[in-house]
This record gives sequence, C-alpha cells and structure tokens, in this order.
Amino acid sequence: MIDKLEDVERRFERLTADLSNPDVLADSARLQKVSKERAGLEKLVETFRTYRQVLADLKEVEAWLDAGGADEKTYAREALPGLKDQRDTLEASLKVLLLPKDPNDDKNVILEIRAGAGGDEAALFAEEVMQMYLRYADTRGWKSDIIDMSPGNAGGVKDATVTLSGDAVFSSLKYESGVHRVQRVPATETQGRIHTSTITVAVMPEAEEVDVKINEADIDRQAMRSTGSGGQSVNTTDSAVRLTHRPTGIVVKCQQEKSQLKNYNMALRMLRAKIYEIEQERIRSERDSTRRSQVGTGDRSEKIRTYNFPQDRLTDHRIGLTVHNLPAVMMGDIEDIITACRTYYQAEALKAQTGGGPRPQPEA
Repeated sequence: MIDKLEDVERRFERLTADLSNPDVLADSARLQKVSKERAGLEKLVETFRTYRQVLADLKEVEAWLDAGGADEKTYAREALPGLKDQRDTLEASLKVLLLPKDPNDDKNVILEIRAGAGGDEAALFAEEVMQMYLRYADTRGWKSDIIDMSPGNAGGVKDATVTLSGDAVFSSLKYESGVHRVQRVPATETQGRIHTSTITVAVMPEAEEVDVKINEADIDRQAMRSTGSGGQSVNTTDSAVRLTHRPTGIVVKCQQEKSQLKNYNMALRMLRAKIYEIEQERIRSERDSTRRSQVGTGDRSEKIRTYNFPQDRLTDHRIGLTVHNLPAVMMGDIEDIITACRTYYQAEALKAQTGGGPRPQPEA
C-alpha cells in the first residue's frame, strides 16, 4: 500500500507543479483537467502524509520505550496507545480513499419518486418522501427543482421528478434507489388497521452531453398543456413537453417552465440521464455479475427500507440498520442513515478488493 501511496503522492506533486506551468495556464481545458485531478488526489495525499508522520512518531516512541531514559519511557507509555489508534484509523481511511472512485460521484442527480402498491396511501407517502429529500437537500446546500409531478387522486403524488444540484449529490444519494415500504394507519382507515404501501425511488446521475449522444431524429416531441396546480399559464398554453426516445422507448415529460423551449431542454436532460443509467447498468451487469448475487445493489426493484410508524421505526434491510424518531427522519434528518449505507458498501468493496468472502445478508 505504501508504494502505491508514494506513486500517488508523486503524481500529486507533478500536478501541483503543472499549475504553475505557463503552457498549462494558457490552455483552459488542460488547466481544468489538471486542477480537477489534483483536487481528487488532495485528501488522499494529505491523509498519507499524516499517516507517514504518525508512523515516524510511533517508531521514535517505541525506541524510547526500549532504550530511553525514565522520563522518555514514561512519555512513551502514555503516547503509545494514542499513536497506535491514530495509525489504525488513518490506515482504514487510506484503504477507503484508495478504492476506485465512482466516476458518477460528483454528478448532480435526477430523482424519480413513484407511488407503488397501496393506492392513495402510497401517493401520500410518495409526497412525504419527496419532501424528506428536499429538506435534506436544503441542509446540504443543494439546489432543488421539481421538474414534473402528477398529483394523486386523494392528495400526494403519483410520480414526481426532481433535480438536485450541488457538491457530490450522487455520492450521497446513490444508495437510496429501491422500494421504500411504509406501514401505518391511513387517515381514511376507520377501524385502525395498519396498511402496508410502497413507493419506488430512482436516483440517476445527470449525464453530460459528452456522456450521452442523442440523435434528435430519434426523438418524438409533443407539446401539451400543463396539468396540476400552478400559475396562470397552467392549462392555457402548450408549454409542457413530452419526449419519446424511439430506440429505447423512454418517455419523459417536463412542465416546470412557462417556456416550451426551457421545458424541452430540461426534458432532454432527463432523457439523457435515463439513457446513461441504462448504459451504466449494462456495464455493471457485465462486470459484476458474480458480486451482484452476493450483496445488495440498490436497484429500484429491491425493497431497501421500511418506515413503520406505529413502532416509530425505520429499518434498512440491506445493512441491518434500525433507527427511531421517524418524525425527524421525515423532516430530512437522514444524514446518519446515508452515512451508514455508504460505510457498509465501502466495507463490502474493500472486502471484494482484498478477496474476502461475502458478508451474510441481513434479513428483510
């Protein structure tokens, strides 16, 4: 590991030198590429340098313990446990930082939420989960826009599409995809029976034009009137846009803006993300067919989480996590859950990288 880290450090130093190179400074595209690569290595190099200093301190303290004077031995005995703990913590951090980086981690996200089984109750819960993510986005300083939303028959939403933009959005939310199940007594239930409903959440990295090339001749474009609540333009102008991509059969709709052109451009972003997701899933399936049978993947078809309101309990079935205080969760307090999921899958990736066996899966 040390040899690999030293190679990374040398690369980081070369990139740092390049930032002072007049030829690089004169080429904006190259400067951006160098700056981005250097920024991606900075945390790893800083952690490695701290780790190397801790190893040096540990070696010196151990030497004092063996052959130092009385004061040095006393100091060494006091300092040794803390230095060993620091070494172990830094080693664990370095192993995670050395994992292959997901190229989508820094991308913005298109979030789709759809009501599943459970009728009106599912639609109500779909809206609550959408608001949960919007509140969480606010705490992270992300920009959020509701691009499209179809209301439920008794409130809530049948489906909604939201864009989230900011720092490392996909890295935070990529394990949220899947089936979210709710268990509670609906407001319309007269006999106090607990109902079970489901919604699906899809988290897609927003693709750039360089990631996906779309031939506009393959797109059927349809203008239509917006639906649902809104301003004076709703149901009066043909500003909403529906796009159908014939090669894949993907259909997207956008009605956020009053301008048909703006809705068209936003719909193109949604279409590009969906096509990109299909291609990424194909690549993952080919590369990780064995591993996919061992660990949860976060696929939208997989039941990942249950929100049990009578017991004030959230359970993530993939990682065996249980937390309480659902009111706080629904208000967007989900950072600990997101961190737990990321930590679990990082540990699984480390295990796969070192040849460890599969971890037994938590029961649903």
